[in-house]
Amino acid sequence: MKKPSRRDAGIAAAAVGAEAPITLKLDNAPMSDIAHALASGQVTATALTKTYLARIEAYDRNGPALNSVRALNPDALGIAGELDDTKPSAKRPLAGIPILVKDNIATGDKQPTTAGSLALEGARARRDATIVKLLRKAGAVILGKANLTEFSNMLAIDMPSGYSSLGGQVKNPYAPTLMDDRGIPVVTPGGSSSGSAVAVAAGLCAASIGTETSGSLLFPASQNGLVTVKPTVGLISRAGIVPIAHSLDTAGPMTRTVRDAALLLNVLAAKDRRDPATELQRRPADYTADLMRDAMKGARIGVPSDPADPLNDPYYGKLPPKSTKATAEAIKVLEDLGAVIVRASMPTAGWMSGPGTIMAVLNRNPLSGNKGDPVAQRIVFVYELKRNLNLYLKDWATNTAIRTITDIVAFNEANAGKALRFGQDLFLAANLTRGDLREREYKSALAMDLLSARTRGMDAYMNRHKLDAVLFPGSGGAAIAARAGYPSVMVPGGFISGADGKDTPDYPLGVTFAGRAWSEHKLLRLAYAYEQATNMRKPPPGLPAL
Repeated sequence: MKKPSRRDAGIAAAAVGAEAPITLKLDNAPMSDIAHALASGQVTATALTKTYLARIEAYDRNGPALNSVRALNPDALGIAGELDDTKPSAKRPLAGIPILVKDNIATGDKQPTTAGSLALEGARARRDATIVKLLRKAGAVILGKANLTEFSNMLAIDMPSGYSSLGGQVKNPYAPTLMDDRGIPVVTPGGSSSGSAVAVAAGLCAASIGTETSGSLLFPASQNGLVTVKPTVGLISRAGIVPIAHSLDTAGPMTRTVRDAALLLNVLAAKDRRDPATELQRRPADYTADLMRDAMKGARIGVPSDPADPLNDPYYGKLPPKSTKATAEAIKVLEDLGAVIVRASMPTAGWMSGPGTIMAVLNRNPLSGNKGDPVAQRIVFVYELKRNLNLYLKDWATNTAIRTITDIVAFNEANAGKALRFGQDLFLAANLTRGDLREREYKSALAMDLLSARTRGMDAYMNRHKLDAVLFPGSGGAAIAARAGYPSVMVPGGFISGADGKDTPDYPLGVTFAGRAWSEHKLLRLAYAYEQATNMRKPPPGLPAL
């Protein structure tokens, strides 16, 4: 094991007018504090970038070998050097701030965009994804690409969170040494934006960008003690992101504080002609405005768990005891802050997997305990994948012979020893569809998803009880908000221990505030009030400042 070394790359720089250096501890520093240090001359973009590179070398490549960063940007130091004389400002709020992006987000530079697939190893993008252009315009240093669950967990049933055939396995920084006999973490890092989350939790970047179709931002944020925003579909452009399902896909920030998430949302939320969903976008001028400690007072928060209706309690009823305790403590904080807690079950008509929305896919995963069984999968995901991925490969991918999902399936079969450790049953199912979304079953499933999750689910629930937000434990409410296309904000909620019947160190559990379309600002305000009252986030142990 390589011992972390101190470097002159460390972010200890003489403050302007100060008699002694001021040290900023990167392992737990909010992005807003880092921006202030840059603006006040306490540190340069180059020194900051070198320090993150040193931490990646010490903790991601060596030490606990978290494996959260799939590849570094070879131009990162050069970009940082060009920004050394540019301070963060209203016009360029991210000037000099190093940010990682998930490796399914296109960068039109020397970095490959692979979605974690061996089939796309070396593949590059013709241009920057729209959100990467916005980050660069705001002055961010794109530090590199974060590891992920391969193809955003749409390749194989029961693929472990954080695993890809190209990038290997991401580890949770709160329990990096606990692995089962298959080499899979006992405490999952969450997925599919696992690397994006682990890197922020471990202090390997100032912030990161992940993506979500259903739970891929919220789950890893919960597991790593972070804040994230799963936006309304259409708030952030998806142009240049390797897709799963265009009716649900979105990108979002992963940060250490609510204010940092709001700062990044200011940059990322913009209309884009390349993504028609953004034409309906509604947003405030500034997501950081009115973030106040008393924002919870008088807010009506729905808790979908009614003691008088215990059989209809899919969100809280089956929680492990420690998760139940942590969530109960979070609800008590909301009450103490002046929120009106409404305990009422979600309408059964809003249950997921409603009529005509699922299909059976044969589980061919050789390492799954359910190998050989038919497994229910979302029709919308399977059908939209082929059409959307084919379009991405045609319009965005270069430096690769792979042009269709059929090509990927064939490559994987030809390289099964390396590419198919967990199989590709979902890709096989998707490849059997027409690929043009004209099937009746797809159109019906999409309509039924929206009817159950939105009209009969979130809308009916919030309207009946006059709610400002719905509180879910961890990422437990990801599916209903995602299928409705509605936003969620995750904030650290506490710590739990134990997984799969095994003892573990303490690791984080988040709480989620979900709401109606375009309500991100309201949700951020509620999350901020909770965050300030609890200060639950603690960095992973054993990763000291270098």
